[in-house]
Amino acid sequence: MAFATINSGGAPIAAIEEALATEPSLKKRVYDAIGTTPQHTPLFEDLAKYTCTLLARNTTTTSLPLAPPTGDGSAAKKRKLQNGDSRETAPASVDLKGVDVPVQFYVQDVSFAVPQRKKFTLEVTAGGRYLRARNQTTKGIEFGVPMDQIRHAQSLPVPEKTQKQFNFCIIPQYADGITPPPDGTPAVEAMVFTVADGPAKAAFLGTGQQVGHNEGETAEGLIRKVLNENLPHASVVRPDEREFVSAMPEAHRKGEKAYHVKAFRGSKEGYLFLLSTGILFAFKKPLLFFSFDTIDSVSYTSVLQRTFNLNIMARPATGSDADTQEFEFSMIDQANFSGIDTYIKRHGLQDASLAEARRAKVYNVNKVEDAAAASTGGAGAGADEESELQKAQRELDDQEDEEEEDYDPGSDGDSDGSGSSSDEDEDAEHEDADEAMDEDEDLIKDELGSEAEDIPEDE
Repeated sequence: MAFATINSGGAPIAAIEEALATEPSLKKRVYDAIGTTPQHTPLFEDLAKYTCTLLARNTTTTSLPLAPPTGDGSAAKKRKLQNGDSRETAPASVDLKGVDVPVQFYVQDVSFAVPQRKKFTLEVTAGGRYLRARNQTTKGIEFGVPMDQIRHAQSLPVPEKTQKQFNFCIIPQYADGITPPPDGTPAVEAMVFTVADGPAKAAFLGTGQQVGHNEGETAEGLIRKVLNENLPHASVVRPDEREFVSAMPEAHRKGEKAYHVKAFRGSKEGYLFLLSTGILFAFKKPLLFFSFDTIDSVSYTSVLQRTFNLNIMARPATGSDADTQEFEFSMIDQANFSGIDTYIKRHGLQDASLAEARRAKVYNVNKVEDAAAASTGGAGAGADEESELQKAQRELDDQEDEEEEDYDPGSDGDSDGSGSSSDEDEDAEHEDADEAMDEDEDLIKDELGSEAEDIPEDE
């Protein structure tokens, strides 16, 4: 593990620490030179201050082009974002306030997926004020968020990877995909960055403390510890087997438990994580995080033999019923139903599977007969502990049984018994007709007597 070494002969120099925060090897050379020739300390300090000035100027100029391009209608769009009139989450903005703040902690070569797909240096500024990403080429700050605006943070194993990795999901206020920012309130996007399950590369604490000195300390554990020490309104949440674990183990890492559920939102494939603070759908933009205070109800639809859909009715924590939105996650494997249903019941989330508005959608029934409704109600009353999915499956089985009872085997033309039955009916009809003709002849003879013999057959 490579770490920056601080001048052991004296206290760190603030200007040098700030100017060379992302260049540990160069900083080491500077401190070595100061140790050899202490009389050059003022010179190195002045050079460091000048470097800080250049970095600040470079950051300011590189951040300005992130505004919308000029052209027809662009000025109005630019004003709309700057004035906060848009209720949509604005792209992560460059954190100019944190440019001159000394760095407390950083890790180089961190792969970001949101809001940009690129490798950056992850930084935490002094005092834990900002979490930000620095461009490793230009040394400019690309985006950042104040720590006190972060409401949720998760460290999650990346599914379907041969080598174990972790994704950190940082969700600031109004970036959960559920609660839009109020009018006039700017907001930033969530952050998603990945670290490998191993030692950090060039990790550094700007206070001069050595980081990662504990044997076996990983980049994930190090970042999680630093975030927990600096987040005022949240802590990093990890998957917990007591909350939820998938019925299917991790396919790419044999013997390892999986904590995700593969699902689709429309045509977009992602993963559901059922955590102690809520339900997360990740890892592509936009992230959706349903904290417990935003979930109105949960239901199951499109129940099939192998898959089912999970529907979440959610609304902003401070919103009204009119703000409720429905989010459907489809093609979830039936093997995970038991764990999901247990999680929902444990946290007291309302299950709306049998609501009348959903019955027609799930079972394709527009009108329920009174007798069938009474029968269903009686069965449900005697099975309070029966799960909602089991009820749905039972009703589907009952419907199939009714269709089988209504089936008439005599309607098939090639049935063995259908031909003999038809022949018997025709023979019976012919016998009845012959008997009727004989009775008519007897009546004529009785009435006419011998005269009936003289009547021509043609008449």
